[in-house]
Amino acid sequence: MISKAFTYKAVAWLSAALLMVSGETSMASSLRLEDPSVFEGHWQATLSAHNDAPQAQQLQDKPSNTCSVELHRNQTLGKGADCLGAWLEETPIGWFPDPDGLSITGKEGSRIQFFSRQSDGLYLATLKSGLIITLQRDSQQP
Repeated sequence: MISKAFTYKAVAWLSAALLMVSGETSMASSLRLEDPSVFEGHWQATLSAHNDAPQAQQLQDKPSNTCSVELHRNQTLGKGADCLGAWLEETPIGWFPDPDGLSITGKEGSRIQFFSRQSDGLYLATLKSGLIITLQRDSQQP
């Protein structure tokens, strides 16, 4: 009787461990790391409040809430880095893809902001202040 209880307990622990390991494997395989070339090009960044529609902010066309940002192939930021830096409170220097988004890096190469992927060409980040930065692929680029 005691040996059966030990066997059932061992099977339960092994089953739980197997489920945890297989769950981690399937989770990791469901997220793919995009090639950096996917992000290269011109992007439109829009700063908005939590209850503001980013489309309405873009229509206002104020320099304070929209900027064009260029992501270079060598994973550095070009035009628009200063504008984006004003919102991030640190000048962004580079970027790298994440399985579930895009990270912007500072001088030291460490992440200063993460943008979560919403759909192809659309990424969002919420700042500590509660403001939201929408990063969207510029549809007017060649």
